[in-house]
Amino acid sequence: MQYRHFTDSERSEISILLRRGYSHRSIAEALGRSQPSISREIRRNSAKDRYDPRSAKVKARVRRTHSKYQGMKVRERSDLEQYIIAGLKDHKTPEEISGRIKEIDTHISYISAKGIYKWLYSAFGQQYCQLLPKKRYRPKKRRRKKTKRVMIPNRIGIEKRHEGANNRSRYGHFETDTMVSGKKTGSKAALTVIHDRKARYTRLRKIPNLKPSVNAEAITKMSKDLRRLSITHDNGIENRNHKDVAVSLSVKTFFCNPYSSWEKGSVENTIGRIRRFIPKGADLNDYSDEEIQRIEDWLNHTPRKCLGYKTPYEIMIENLLFVSPNPA
Repeated sequence: MQYRHFTDSERSEISILLRRGYSHRSIAEALGRSQPSISREIRRNSAKDRYDPRSAKVKARVRRTHSKYQGMKVRERSDLEQYIIAGLKDHKTPEEISGRIKEIDTHISYISAKGIYKWLYSAFGQQYCQLLPKKRYRPKKRRRKKTKRVMIPNRIGIEKRHEGANNRSRYGHFETDTMVSGKKTGSKAALTVIHDRKARYTRLRKIPNLKPSVNAEAITKMSKDLRRLSITHDNGIENRNHKDVAVSLSVKTFFCNPYSSWEKGSVENTIGRIRRFIPKGADLNDYSDEEIQRIEDWLNHTPRKCLGYKTPYEIMIENLLFVSPNPA
């Protein structure tokens, strides 16, 4: 039988029936509970040989709170706590910190990502929640956002994309997207992002505007030294010159369905990671090329759970995915 905590009304019933002289077994039958549960509730939560429903509720709540205090494992191990804090300050996620402990830094006591989040959301870790990617102090449900539909000439749908891209079984299938400056800034500057679905390797380039020719040139230059098979775009007007990219790089280009940007979820997730350094509403003109390069380096040299806690750069090197002898 699945355990259920006693409700306020049940505790009131117990109090009334006890005053009327009912036995524990009779109370259990009346409430549809087991006799041991009733006896345990009365024994644990009585005060001075008297069962009061209000004080019983308080005693039960205090007991549950202190039975295993929040963040227990982290608080009892100072080396683990300092390791987690250092990882968060280095922009690592709880999943990456946990994975690194399990696979690499095994001298540190292991803790799951769930355990790290439990500590963060407790009173002991709240001050470090601001170091999380989304700076949230409690879990939040995600909402799916729709993208504006723009017709693209000679557009090929994602349903015709090679299966090796869909199931991530082959390297060289890229996704691309753009990150724009905040509307209130009045800036036209944007960031072009390309991302390998399997290797998780990313390239970034700041562009002055979203003109199709400008975006196409950025994608082409960023991809020249990478082994590539296909590129998947969304339906933004900046991707109108996708044919120029396809011809220049000798790749096939595909497009997500309208209102379905989730179909290129890898690059969408990557932009979320970039937002740790460039928040929404920011003017990209305020960020130098050197700062953009540092963000790109961080993305490519951070261990990823999906890569067995190797870095995207390590995966690229191991699989000879750079065409040029001096990869960036």
